[in-house]
Amino acid sequence: MDLPPPTGVAFLTRRTKQICMDWAEKYRPQHLQDIVGNTTAVRQVYEWARDWSREKKPLVLYGKPGIGKTSCAQALANDMNWEVVELNASDQRTKQVLEKVAGSSSTTASLSGASRKLILLDEADNLHGQADRGGARAIVEIIAASQQPIILIANDYYALSKELKAATEPVQFRALQARSIVPRLRQICAAEGIVCDPSVLEEIAGAAGGDMRAAVNMLYAAAIGKERLEAGDVHTSSKDERSSIFELVGAVFSGRKDDTDLLRMAMEVEDTPDTIEQWLEGNLSHMPDFASRAKGYACLSRADEYIGRTYRRQYYTLWRYANAVMLIGVADAAGGHGVRGRIMPPARWRKMGASKKQKAVRAGLTRKLSEMTHIPEKVLREDFFTAISLLVEQDPAEYVREFQLDADELNLFLNDKTRATKIVRDVAKEEKAKSKRTSGKGRRLKDTDPPGDAGERGQDLPPGQATLF
Repeated sequence: MDLPPPTGVAFLTRRTKQICMDWAEKYRPQHLQDIVGNTTAVRQVYEWARDWSREKKPLVLYGKPGIGKTSCAQALANDMNWEVVELNASDQRTKQVLEKVAGSSSTTASLSGASRKLILLDEADNLHGQADRGGARAIVEIIAASQQPIILIANDYYALSKELKAATEPVQFRALQARSIVPRLRQICAAEGIVCDPSVLEEIAGAAGGDMRAAVNMLYAAAIGKERLEAGDVHTSSKDERSSIFELVGAVFSGRKDDTDLLRMAMEVEDTPDTIEQWLEGNLSHMPDFASRAKGYACLSRADEYIGRTYRRQYYTLWRYANAVMLIGVADAAGGHGVRGRIMPPARWRKMGASKKQKAVRAGLTRKLSEMTHIPEKVLREDFFTAISLLVEQDPAEYVREFQLDADELNLFLNDKTRATKIVRDVAKEEKAKSKRTSGKGRRLKDTDPPGDAGERGQDLPPGQATLF
C-alpha cells in the first residue's frame, strides 16, 4: 500500500513549485478585464482593436514600468484571438532585422488560424545607438505598409522620434494607486495558500510606488519558504528607494529639503559629483532671474575646482565638499523657485550624442561608397569626399537614387537637414509612382519588347561608378 509522503516533504514540494515560477509572470493578466487600474486607457485600446482597419494609426502605450502596458497588449491579443509577434530591447533591432521580422509579419496572414497578427514592439523609446541604426525609420516604413495592427510600448513618450510620434496615437498608462494593488496581492496570496496580515499587503502596495510588477515581486520574495506573512517580514524585499537624479535636481530647485537631506540624496544617486554638476548646470535656465543664475554658476564653478582636485590628487574625500558647495549653493540661489517645465539632461550630452551619430553616419556612408566604387575607404575619405560633395550639390536627387542615400547621409553633403529630408521624400514618392506605372505595363511590355543583348547587360557598371567617373 502506498503511504502518503511525510508532512514536511509535502510542504517542501509545494514550496519548491512556488519558487520555480516568477509570480509576476504566473499571475500576468490574461484578459483585459483582469488588468488592474487604467480603465480609460484599457477601454481606448479595446475600442481601437474592436473595429481595427488599415486607416487606424498604431498605438503607443506609454508610462512608467510595471503598470500593465505590455500585459494590456498581450491580454488584448488573447481577447481578440490575435497572434503576437514581439520584439524587445534584448533583440537586435536594426532596419534589416525589423523589416525581416516585423515587416514580413505585418504584411502576411497568420499561419496559426488567428484572425490577425499583433506586431508588438516593446521598449520603443530605447531605439538608439549603432546597434539599432535605422530602426526608428524602419518602424515608420513598416507602419505605412502594414496590413496588421501594431502596438508600441514606451516608458518615455518624449524619447520617441518626431516621425514615430506623428505616425502613432498615444495612450497613457498611469501609476497604480495602492488601494488598487492590495486586492490583486490578496488574490495571489489566496491562490498560493498563504495567510497574510492585511498590514503587510498595504505596506507592500505603498512601497511599490504604483508599480504592480514591483509589488508582486516584493510579495514573492517575502513569501518564499513561508505559509504566513506577518508585519516585519517584508523589510528585506522592499523596493529600491534610492533617489534618482531627477528627484535630486527637483529637490535642489524646490527648496523643500534641508541641507542634510540634499547631501543624503546626493549619496544615494548613482551619479558621481561631476555628473550631478552637469545636471545642475543644464537646468540653471529655470532660475527666476540673471542674478540667481550668476550665483548658481559661481557655486558650480567653485564645486568644479574641488572635483578637479579630486581627480588630480585621487583624494575622493574632496567630493563631499563639491557636493556641499553645489547643492546647498544652487538651492540657495534658486530660493525655492522650483522647476518650471521638464528637467532636462545637460545640453553638452545632446551635442555629444549628435556628434557621435554624425560620425556613425559618415562612417557608414564611406563604407557604402567604398563598396560601390571599389575605392579604399581611407582614399575615398581623404581624396574624393570633397569632389563627391560638389557633384552631389549640383544634382542631389540623382545621387540619392544612385547611392540610395537617406536624409542623414544626404545632409552630410548639403548641410541642410530640412532640404535633405524633402529631397529624399520626393525621390521616394517618384520611385513609388514609377514602380506602380512599371508594374501596370509589365505584362504588355513583356510580350512586345525585343529581348536585350545579354552580353551588353553583363557589362553594366555597378551603381555609382558610372556616375562618378
